[in-house]
Amino acid sequence: MQFQQLRYFVAVAEARHFTRAAEEMHVAQPSLSQQIRSLERELGADLFTRARGNIALTDAGEALLPLARRILADTDTARREVQELAQLRRGRVRLGATPSLCTGLLPDVLRAFHDAHPGIQLLVEEGGSHDLVRQLARGALDLALVVLPLPTPSPALTAVELLHEDLVVVSAPSARAPRRPVRVADLRDTPMVMFRHGYDLRELTVAACRAEGFEPTFTVEGGEMDAVLGFVRAGLGLAVVPRMVAEHAGTGLRVTPLARPGLRRTIALAHRSDVAPPRAARELQRMMVGLWEPAS
Repeated sequence: MQFQQLRYFVAVAEARHFTRAAEEMHVAQPSLSQQIRSLERELGADLFTRARGNIALTDAGEALLPLARRILADTDTARREVQELAQLRRGRVRLGATPSLCTGLLPDVLRAFHDAHPGIQLLVEEGGSHDLVRQLARGALDLALVVLPLPTPSPALTAVELLHEDLVVVSAPSARAPRRPVRVADLRDTPMVMFRHGYDLRELTVAACRAEGFEPTFTVEGGEMDAVLGFVRAGLGLAVVPRMVAEHAGTGLRVTPLARPGLRRTIALAHRSDVAPPRAARELQRMMVGLWEPAS
């Protein structure tokens, strides 16, 4: 049984005339009649009476008609659903990002994507690069914005560099102004507000201090980005944060650059290389790469 045969059958049943049905379906009448006969042979029953050109449904035809209409309606719905997904009218993207990127980098690009594809649902998961890589590997995310190098390199993951980002020192305006620009060595014995374990910025800052031969002094530690900025505003210490976060943080913070060579981090967009991302995820990926020039 073919969908086209069912369409011809419904057309004849509604027109009660083979020629008129053929005209509506834009097919030659002998071809339509042949398809109806083929359907009747397959079902083992006549669907129409054809006495003297008077076309009427048989009992078998009456039983088939509502079923055929439902099958064709479901087929049209399935085709429309798939076309909407293919044309990015519907769907979802599961995107992971570190909290600092959610604060400074993501809002503008997600707004642009939503404006272009309002029917696509965006699900954002915040976490450190370690956690995001694990979620990518087990299929819980389609894409993830992570900090390179990947914490657990895997041949099943592909990461495309998007941009380099400078880190800066933020402090409360009421605190003693740090030397401009700040050297990492100047942070020795300086009270600092530190992110929780597993945070990329914590690892980068601690590694830079150790490279200068000292352990950083923490007054408060364990916070997420918003909490850390709040503690800094309260005068509990300095913090090292991405420049984009500092620019979006609003009032109540003094921003001081780091002396050359400074501290930088590389942002990349990662996805599984063994599974093709959904169409909507591929479109978001294309938009991100287009908005942010690849890191040089």
